Amino acid sequence: MDNTSIITQVANPKEEEIISSSQEKVSQSNSSLKKHRSRSIFSPFFCCFRNYNVDPPLQNNKTCSLPPPAEENSGSPKCDQVQVIPIPSSPAKYLLPEVSITDYGKNCVVIDLDETLVHSSFKPISNADFIVPVEIDGTVHQVYVLKRPHVDEFLQKMGELFECVLFTASLAKYADPVADLLDQWGVFRARLFRESCVFHRGNYVKDLSRLGRQLSKVIIVDNSPASYIFHPENAVPVQSWFDDMTDTELLDLLPLFEGLSREQDVYSVLQSLRAR
Repeated sequence: MDNTSIITQVANPKEEEIISSSQEKVSQSNSSLKKHRSRSIFSPFFCCFRNYNVDPPLQNNKTCSLPPPAEENSGSPKCDQVQVIPIPSSPAKYLLPEVSITDYGKNCVVIDLDETLVHSSFKPISNADFIVPVEIDGTVHQVYVLKRPHVDEFLQKMGELFECVLFTASLAKYADPVADLLDQWGVFRARLFRESCVFHRGNYVKDLSRLGRQLSKVIIVDNSPASYIFHPENAVPVQSWFDDMTDTELLDLLPLFEGLSREQDVYSVLQSLRAR
């Protein structure tokens, strides 16, 4: 297994050569939201994902529309000359357990890890906040982790306001120990890793409909538009972070989230922000 394949992250332009070909722009709704937060339009992402412009999966209609019940002595109903018998589906198994008493009534925030809260590298970083050993193919490698500025304050406040879930496309062998070191307050009620993503057209997508929460009460915070391509209307996009210690993105987001925590339907707020 390639070392970098355990971490799903965008490429650091300081560490890798910038790809010269033009990239698709982030969706208009995301750009509008960032403009409202007085954010300049950030440079295109260059990621391990094949393509950010991913179409949602088509709905598979497993049964045909049958005509009304046939009258007596008439032929059997047909669909393209073949009668389709629906197969009962098994009960849906959601990714999250039932809401705890502590979080009852709170909105749910799904928070990404890499380039949203931290930046990790297999290359030594002199000022790393954490050094996490990760075993790959029988060899232990050191992963150097930098915390984004104000991440501690951000997580503590989010834990007070929301039911918080960590959802990363990275592997658990890396992301779980990082979360142990990062989350000293037990903010994350659950942790979801790559196996909980939907692999769709070369991208690891976080399908919010599989969480087991009412979508109008779910928000996703992520630097990768491909991660929430199925539910862009639920997203609060953030800039990818690598090592800028003057960054204030997480701190600047807190007033927005304080308002969202009081909403019964997050769509109305997020839509109004994008419309401005």
